[in-house]
Amino acid sequence: MSRTQDVVEDVQRLILDGGLRPGDRLPAEKELASELGVSRGSLREGVRALVVLGILEARHGDGTYVTSLDPATLLSPLAFLADLPGDHSSLHAVRAMLETEAAGLAALHLTDAHVARARRALDDMARALVAPRPDSERLAAADLAFHQAVADASGNPVLAALLHALAGRQARHRVWDEMPEIAGDRTFEEHEAVLAAITARDPDRARLRMAMHMVAIEDLLATTSTDGPAPRRRNLAEATTAR
Repeated sequence: MSRTQDVVEDVQRLILDGGLRPGDRLPAEKELASELGVSRGSLREGVRALVVLGILEARHGDGTYVTSLDPATLLSPLAFLADLPGDHSSLHAVRAMLETEAAGLAALHLTDAHVARARRALDDMARALVAPRPDSERLAAADLAFHQAVADASGNPVLAALLHALAGRQARHRVWDEMPEIAGDRTFEEHEAVLAAITARDPDRARLRMAMHMVAIEDLLATTSTDGPAPRRRNLAEATTAR
């Protein structure tokens, strides 16, 4: 094990044992290196790794601090996994399960503020869809905003943080870039159905509507995959257009 990895694990242990708490400033570099039994160079490398992980925050001219350690910060590195190129079928299956449960929980825990956020996202998508030329950036942003509103309405910050990290921004933009007309009306209608079930405070129906929506997303992702077979892409596009 490298000395840098030792630093990472030792600082994590200090946090877990209560020696360092969220918001605490790390001791001076010389003092901490001596305490951990490592060189100052190894300490710096370990600290840089912990900053990337969202565990520490370097403040220019003010030292290094333990972050708030909230789920959103600690889980954000997962976004890199979601945006890696390749077959995302397994990742999408996990996201579908989480999105479905989030919708069910949202039906039980939503507030007026959450409803307003989801409605704004739907309104933004509607305006983008009637524009003379589809704006894929705007459509993707509205799509993401709706799902984030539902995730936050679940009342579970860890679940919401996981869904924010696994949002798959690159894949989402690919769908909207390549087929805004096909994805647009279909996605808007499905979002409307999900929100209607949530605002009716019907968790079973909300889960069902979100599950159906996630299957539709899986189909759309398949049509934009460079690895997907051409016949499936052509047939799905024809079937979707015929709706």
